[in-house]
Amino acid sequence: MNPAVTPHQQIRATHDAETVRVYQAFSDEIADAALARGTFVSPPFKMERMTWIKPSFLWMMYRAGWGLKDEGQRRILAIDITREGFDWALTNSCPSHPGEAMGKEDWAKVKDASPVRIQWDPERDLFLQPMGYRTIQIGLGKDAVRRYVSQWIRRISEVTPLAHEIHNLVRQGRLLEAKEKLPVERPLS
Repeated sequence: MNPAVTPHQQIRATHDAETVRVYQAFSDEIADAALARGTFVSPPFKMERMTWIKPSFLWMMYRAGWGLKDEGQRRILAIDITREGFDWALTNSCPSHPGEAMGKEDWAKVKDASPVRIQWDPERDLFLQPMGYRTIQIGLGKDAVRRYVSQWIRRISEVTPLAHEIHNLVRQGRLLEAKEKLPVERPLS
């Protein structure tokens, strides 16, 4: 995408009419249990903690260091969730930080009433450097996590080998080949 024509904030994801793909990185224990059951299993997954989902593959690579950052993020999962669930999360969200237009007290009230947090961070390129536009991260609180795990997830697949393959191509300077391997992410309308 050309940053000159890409909106400053835009949700881009691999999606179809019924599902939206998001990414998360986990330890072996959590990833193995999720892949075996087709959803997250508690334990080892912690239902009471906020969990962050990311529609951007490259932002997930930045966050997890291509799955090489640490043991807790070594396995990268692609989670296809219902479009209805994704839309519910956006509708029931608030910013993760108070903006300039909202005071901290007002934001605290909105935050307490919202089961989901939204954060916009710089999108990343193949070198994991920030780009001139932002991508969304969605933090699911307790009620939203319950919905995510029990209602929204349609499919979980592992993309760690793909992450390592793309990373190796980037390290070898084979950028065109690396780019061709990236998941196709289109604006969500």
